Amino acid sequence: MDPVIVAGAGPVGLTLALALARRDVPVILLDEAEVIADAEGLRRSRTAVLGPAAVALVERLGSPGVRAEGAAWTGWRTVRRRAEVARIEFGADDAPVHIAQHRLENGLRQALLGCGSVRIVAGCRVDALEQDGRGVTVHTSGSHETWWRGSYLAGCDGPRSTVRKLLGVRFPGRTAVDRHAVAVVRAELPEPGVALLHRDPLGAPAGQEVTARPLPEGLWRLDWLLPVQARALTPDALVERLRGTLTAWCGSVVPYEVVGSADYSVHQRLARRWRSGRVFLAGDAAHLMGALGAQSVEEGLRDAENLSWKLALAWHDGASKLLLNSYEAERRGAVGARLRATDQVLPLLRASGTWQTVRQSLLSGSARGQAEMLTDSHLGRGTAAASRVYGRSPLTVPAPRSNGGKSGASPLVAGCDTPPGGRVADVQVTALDGTVGRLRDRLGQGLVVVLVAPGTGVWESRHWLTAGLMPRLASAVAALPTPAELLVAETYPGATAHSVLLIRPDGHLVTAMVGCRPAELYSYADLARGGPPAAVGDEDDGQDRAEGAGGQHDEARGVPGGGAAGTRVSGRTR
Repeated sequence: MDPVIVAGAGPVGLTLALALARRDVPVILLDEAEVIADAEGLRRSRTAVLGPAAVALVERLGSPGVRAEGAAWTGWRTVRRRAEVARIEFGADDAPVHIAQHRLENGLRQALLGCGSVRIVAGCRVDALEQDGRGVTVHTSGSHETWWRGSYLAGCDGPRSTVRKLLGVRFPGRTAVDRHAVAVVRAELPEPGVALLHRDPLGAPAGQEVTARPLPEGLWRLDWLLPVQARALTPDALVERLRGTLTAWCGSVVPYEVVGSADYSVHQRLARRWRSGRVFLAGDAAHLMGALGAQSVEEGLRDAENLSWKLALAWHDGASKLLLNSYEAERRGAVGARLRATDQVLPLLRASGTWQTVRQSLLSGSARGQAEMLTDSHLGRGTAAASRVYGRSPLTVPAPRSNGGKSGASPLVAGCDTPPGGRVADVQVTALDGTVGRLRDRLGQGLVVVLVAPGTGVWESRHWLTAGLMPRLASAVAALPTPAELLVAETYPGATAHSVLLIRPDGHLVTAMVGCRPAELYSYADLARGGPPAAVGDEDDGQDRAEGAGGQHDEARGVPGGGAAGTRVSGRTR
């Protein structure tokens, strides 16, 4: 089968290509840039805050330096005027990591260099695409003006995505919902390693805020909220604002060095469709966010993680319509929920005028509640965590079971603290060979089946491999319709003894069931893969494909996108 083509070599495109390569899927990565990003990335003030799950994903894919290249926060403070209204301490396992985007990309690129199944093509831009029932044909201009043939195409080419435009997919939303001035500064600020959100600083108008996020090597990223319609800050105005902030925090202007600065507006947009036939959209090509501290890079990595295992399954074994359509259903639904939550909160947090000033001055509870909402948004907690749960996923609905002619959920479904479609907790697990590790380190390949068996941690695996449920469960896992690994955990939050958890490759729960019932387990595993694979060409989503959109034809050969002899197609010369 032809390789998967990934357009765009930012964090999302690199992660998707690497995740596919780890599953033995050949990839052609089309990079519009001529040269690899370097330290200029930091001077452009582009950084990313990654939560524990995103950090684990990057490390699992073969880029172990993300923690060393970034700064793991030890805590978070939210301050209103002079009063601290919230403080959160982080441990080693749940600390967010703040990293310069160019360092994140370089780490992913280094990991890709060790993958022989990935070909990176620099200096080329997609300008035409066509697709049929067996694959996608892409034309590029630039240093490689040629046609490429792939089994699928993933458009990870940013907010001005050419792939999205060629598909004719609309990108509605709101423009400039937030605006910030940014400076990356080297300075000694109070409480190194602790991020700070300062709401309503003294001397500033009501509703103003500034955030300080630690970076490695004594660097901090400072973001000041600006009026959306105001003019861009001049360098002198930025320095004045910086000196005022340092004085407020440190009592005086401490020595500092400005490494980079920027002025940017935040937009909120959501593509109407994320899939058209064999073409998918991910990252900024599919959604724009960033208001109230939302991290667009982290959401893009979730897109890549979700799409990669489904494309890998489709490439190796074929896929059903349900499996491929579930990418849009899950990720677009989750991101849409996050954007709606932001839209609901924004009027409360960004309102201005006399009434807002009086309200915040007199109603301290209102101001405190707003500070808590901002904290949740920046850290992806509360309603902001909606993008982590695929509550209406077609792959996590309990398998139907006949019950007197009625269809309903099986009574064998067990309860736990993770809802179906939610991301599982990272517990300690033991493999059948006795290896002990974390659950998140076992994800990324096939399905994972976890048996909750208290007491197994004190015995060697050879003692319990042939006891209790294990023999029958091991046999049932081996007979599943898609590869799966069986693990054992002593405990899992909210789960009782002998509960069996079925987990997808991206770490989301399919279901939890009581005991071992091979037929039930098989039906849930079949549900997780979207049912039996469709025939080649039948897995289309039923929507009009953008065949011929901006495309060219080789009239002499009569083959769409055939090109002249010697044109590279699918990375090979024909």
